[in-house]
Amino acid sequence: MPSLQQKARINDVLHQIHRDLSAPLTGAGLAQVAAYSEQHFHRLFKRVTGESLHRYIRRVRLEHAANLLMFEPATSVRDIALKCGYNSLASFTRVFGEQFGISPGRWRQQESIRREPYLSDPEIAACAERVASLPLPQPDLIELENQWVAYVRHLGYDRSIRLAWQALQAWAAAEHRNFTHQIGLHHSNPALTPLEHCRYVACLGIDSPVSQRGMINTMIIPGGLHARFKFTGHYGELLPWINRLQDEWLASSGLKTGASPAFTEYQRNQFLDAEERFELYYYQPVSFY
Repeated sequence: MPSLQQKARINDVLHQIHRDLSAPLTGAGLAQVAAYSEQHFHRLFKRVTGESLHRYIRRVRLEHAANLLMFEPATSVRDIALKCGYNSLASFTRVFGEQFGISPGRWRQQESIRREPYLSDPEIAACAERVASLPLPQPDLIELENQWVAYVRHLGYDRSIRLAWQALQAWAAAEHRNFTHQIGLHHSNPALTPLEHCRYVACLGIDSPVSQRGMINTMIIPGGLHARFKFTGHYGELLPWINRLQDEWLASSGLKTGASPAFTEYQRNQFLDAEERFELYYYQPVSFY
């Protein structure tokens, strides 16, 4: 079992990976981020994440590419490959086909391939039917500053996310920190990624750094231009809302998806609320170019 310090160092690496998927993410460079020898780093990364470094980076890059292909129809496949760290269009096409069973061009053209894995959950599927009949809120475009957060990572999107929030809440109480600025970071698109593989990060906005790292670590959520949507509802309804804003708003907005992960800012957190209700702002990073 990896120690808390080892998990903290791998968390630093994960943050580095997700900051810029187009960057050259080499084993040697990321081992330096973790302050381990490269050989030991590769072993430890797999123990902590359940995936080899190569497989993890390839998967998150291709998931991001699939997202861009859906929601940036005017961006060429070559440019999307570059945004996701592939300098060769041929190698990008090959690995994309291995991951999704279809070429990038056909993925973009065929709506039927968008399986929306989250609909495999009957409760969320029922919520999607209700959400489909409601008007989609219109967003504000706002420029955000960088935000320091303390965080706990969680694998899987279901009610077990509550455990990450409870751990963060207990830490905040022990540290005498205010627990009001709650942020949920969404690394995965549930329209592409099975719920059990979605990566979620429970975060608490902080003004001063964490003195001792372990289960709780710190990072910066990048600022920049974001589309801010206000949503209210019940557990199970948020993922259908997110999918609708990407399908209906982002695809027709003329804007491009930003490179950093989307996130929620909770006024009422469904994972901690006794009635499992949420009131939140959802921030979709966007750019003009």
